[in-house]
Amino acid sequence: MTASSWIAAWSGLVPPGAAVLDLAAGKGRHTSFFAGRGHPVTAVDRDVSALAPSDTVEVIAADLEDGSPWPLADRRFGAIVVTNYLHRPLFPALFAALQPGGILLYETFMEGNERFGKPSRPDFLLKDGELLDLVRGRFSVTAYEARMISQPKMAMVQRIAARLL
Repeated sequence: MTASSWIAAWSGLVPPGAAVLDLAAGKGRHTSFFAGRGHPVTAVDRDVSALAPSDTVEVIAADLEDGSPWPLADRRFGAIVVTNYLHRPLFPALFAALQPGGILLYETFMEGNERFGKPSRPDFLLKDGELLDLVRGRFSVTAYEARMISQPKMAMVQRIAARLL
C-alpha cells in the first residue's frame, strides 16, 4: 500500500511532528505513510479492521454518515488527509478540526468519473471547482488539480493542498 502520489507530493507542507487526521482511512495507507514520517496520526473509519493502533497511531471507529456527532469533539490537527471519500455535510466539522495554519490534503472523484465506473452518483462526485469554492477565503491554496488520471485506475479527480488562514 503506497500513498497517493498527490498526498506524497504535498506531504512536505505538513510541519514535522504535527498531528495528522486521516479521515475515512480505509486500509491505512496514509496513516502508515504519515506515522512513518514521525507524525502522530488519528485514523477514523467505519471499518477499522485493517487499522492497527500503536504508540503513534490512534484508531477511531465511527460511521461518519449516520448522523452521529462528530467523533473528534473539539480536537485540532496540524493536517487533515482525505482521499477517495466525499460526504459534504462533514466539511464544516472537518475545517473546524484544523488548527490555524493547518494543512488540508484532499483528493477525491469528480463529475465525469461515471464514465470510468464507480463512484458514479452525483452525491459522491465533486462538482467542477467545488474544492476551490469550499476553501475560498479560508485557505491559502498551494496546489489544485481537476483532471483525468490513469493510475491507480482511470478516474476524474479533484485534488487540493491548502493551508488554513
